[in-house]
Amino acid sequence: MTIERTPRIEFWYEFASSYSYLSVMRVEALAAAAGVEVAWRPFLLGPVFMSLGWNDSPFNIYPPKGRYMWRDLERLCSRYGLILTRPSTFPRNGLLAARIACRNHAEPWIGAFSRAVMCANFAEDRDIGDRAVIAELLLGLGLPAEDLLADAGSDAGKAALRSQTERATELGIFGAPSFIVDGELFWGNDRLEDALAWAHDAA
Repeated sequence: MTIERTPRIEFWYEFASSYSYLSVMRVEALAAAAGVEVAWRPFLLGPVFMSLGWNDSPFNIYPPKGRYMWRDLERLCSRYGLILTRPSTFPRNGLLAARIACRNHAEPWIGAFSRAVMCANFAEDRDIGDRAVIAELLLGLGLPAEDLLADAGSDAGKAALRSQTERATELGIFGAPSFIVDGELFWGNDRLEDALAWAHDAA
C-alpha cells in the first residue's frame, strides 16, 4: 500500500534580506497552488556571514555586487507587482521580528506577519528593529503585541532563534532565502518554484 504524504518545504528566510522579501511575499500563495505545505524557518544571516569571514552583507562588502542586486530587485519587483523603496539603512536589524516569527512559526498568522515586516522594511522604509514598529504591525494583525514582544525578549525566545540559526549553519545554508526539501537545498528566490516542484514530485 502506498502512503501519500503532504508535500512540504522548509522556507529559510531573513527579514533583512532583500531577496527574502521577494520570496516571503510569494511563497504562501505559490505553495497553496502547488499543494505544498510551508514550514517557516526565520533565522539570522549575521552569524552565518561571520562563519564565512564576512562582517557585513556581501552586497555592502562588494559594491558592484550591491549595485547589481538593487537593480535586479527593481526588475523583479516590477515583474511581481511589488513595491520597492530602497531601505535608507541596509541591512536592517531583523532580530526582534525573527524572534517573534521563530517562536510562532506554526501559527496561522506567520505568513501575514512575515509579509507585514518585509513590507515595512522594503516597501515603506521603516525601521523593523524598532520595537514600536513591530508592535504596530502586530496590532494591525489583531495580535497581542505586548505578550508576543515579551515572549520574544525572554530567555526562551532568544534561545529559540539562536538554536534555529545554528541549525541553518548545520544544514549548510549560506544565504537567504533558502528552501530545503527532503535534504535537498535550493538557494535563492529564483529557486522557489523549483523547490515547490521538487516537493510535489517527491511526494
